[in-house]
Amino acid sequence: MSSGSRLRVAICGAGIAGLTCALALSEYPDIEIDVFESAGKLAEVGAGIGLFPRPWQIIRKLGLEQDLLKTTESKLIEGRAPSFRYRKSDQREGVEFFRLYTQGSLILLHRADYQQTLLHHLPKSCRTHCSKRLLSYRQSHNRHGVDLFFEDGTSYSCDVLIGADGLKSAVRRCMLHEKSGIAQAEGRWKESMELLRSVDPIWSGQNAYRALIPAEKLRARAPSHSVFTAPMQYLGKNGYVLTYPISGGKMINFVAFDIRHELENTKFNGPWVSTSNKSRFASRFADWEPEVQTLLECVEEPLQWAIHTIPPMKSFISGRVTVMGDAAHAMTPHEGSGAGQAIEDAYLLATVLGHPRTNSTNVHHTLSVYDSIRRPLAYDVMEHSRMNGHYFSLNVDGVDFDSNSVSVRENNWRIYDM
Repeated sequence: MSSGSRLRVAICGAGIAGLTCALALSEYPDIEIDVFESAGKLAEVGAGIGLFPRPWQIIRKLGLEQDLLKTTESKLIEGRAPSFRYRKSDQREGVEFFRLYTQGSLILLHRADYQQTLLHHLPKSCRTHCSKRLLSYRQSHNRHGVDLFFEDGTSYSCDVLIGADGLKSAVRRCMLHEKSGIAQAEGRWKESMELLRSVDPIWSGQNAYRALIPAEKLRARAPSHSVFTAPMQYLGKNGYVLTYPISGGKMINFVAFDIRHELENTKFNGPWVSTSNKSRFASRFADWEPEVQTLLECVEEPLQWAIHTIPPMKSFISGRVTVMGDAAHAMTPHEGSGAGQAIEDAYLLATVLGHPRTNSTNVHHTLSVYDSIRRPLAYDVMEHSRMNGHYFSLNVDGVDFDSNSVSVRENNWRIYDM
């Protein structure tokens, strides 16, 4: 440990969760921070994200607000602010039935813009290491510290290991096998098996087809398209389309969801992320309203994402090791809060680790504070996101959405305080 250093923190994963946590930790000069990324370079995969008012408060505290606002057409509004507009669109003439309002504006960003802003603000004292894929770790309850072992044969020692390494998290895998082994040694066989259930992600029965549409391309076809005035969700049976402007209005973020609820918790055969084409999903939306057809006409080379989730765990921690973001609670995207939950994880975790009373001898107690606060909140959002997937794909028991007698009112839809 360097002179004056109180804690050595290793973060595996340089995505939204990992870099936000690193920046928040950098506020404490007596904490050493090393970020290990398995990819050969720091490049965010994906397209748009939305940040609701609560995580935006953290953005403001981290000093990112002004730089991020330069990358988006979203306007910062205090108080009641309009957000997504919702249409029933699986018919020749769509019907708008609801507009979401939030207590403070929804800010829409490109993932790459967010990552680059974080890297710009990250001090040089925070070291980043690429091409470092974690193989395993070892921690001993007889001494302080965690030893990390990487696939390239190198190793590293730290006081705290944070797994921010996403859906297929190596930290989560090692942590659950470690806890399962302890349970087995103590004769708790049922608990041992239950722990291993959360090692591998499970398919939600849903595929998302993501693309970025140049705004000028869409404007040439439909100058008055609704997406130019508000973020939109076009809902229909077993699928929906979400779209909104990003990158200062130059690009339109497009996501089409093909949802088969009966396949939830089954195995997905094929690559989880792959290049695709419109023929893979366009038939789902063949009879939908003209605004959706215009968007489909503009889509080129979409990426297909098989949406997987993580079965809930009883704890995010094991000794000096913890997980956060998708590594802890990967969820379906229908609450629009995956990135926001990662940011909240990161800030709270950094806050408790940065507390002046936290040190290398009591850090496991500190991590338990993070776990007790964040886990129930994240799982609440996770479950409501799952339910939103049913609402948005018009799949609710006892409701005939094609009936003329159906009236969808504001209090039929849950608005999460985000």
